[in-house]
Amino acid sequence: MENITMSLRILLPFRVFAEAKNVSRIVIETSEGSYGFLPQRLDCVAALVPGILTYETEAKVHYIAVNEGLVVKAGTEVLVSVRNAIGGADLGKLHESVEKDFKSLDESEKNIRSVSAKLESSFIYTLQKFHKE
Repeated sequence: MENITMSLRILLPFRVFAEAKNVSRIVIETSEGSYGFLPQRLDCVAALVPGILTYETEAKVHYIAVNEGLVVKAGTEVLVSVRNAIGGADLGKLHESVEKDFKSLDESEKNIRSVSAKLESSFIYTLQKFHKE
C-alpha cells in the first residue's frame, strides 16, 4: 500500500511563511476546537483562531503559532492563510506568543472597531439632524 502524504503551505499577507512536503498529519485550532487532518480526510475549509498549528513530517513534529485565518484542504494540498505566524521556538514560547501578541492584538482591533462604529453613528446622526433643519 502506498504511503499518502500531504503538502502544506502557510501564507502570510506579504509572503510564503513555510512550505512542507510529505506531511502525515496536521492539527489546527478553530473556534469549535482542535481538528486534525490526515491525507484521506474529505476536502474542507475552516476558520482558524489564534493558536498553535502542528504538523508532522517524516523528520519530526513542527509547531507554529498562527493568528486568525483560514485553512483549505483540497485533496492532498493544504493551504493555510493567516495574518501572522511565528515558528522556530519551543512550544512554551509559542504559547506565550499566542497569548501575548495575537490575542492582545485582537482586543486592540475590537476597541478600534468599536470607536469607528461610534464615530460612524455620530456622523450619521449629525447628517440626519442637519437634513431636518
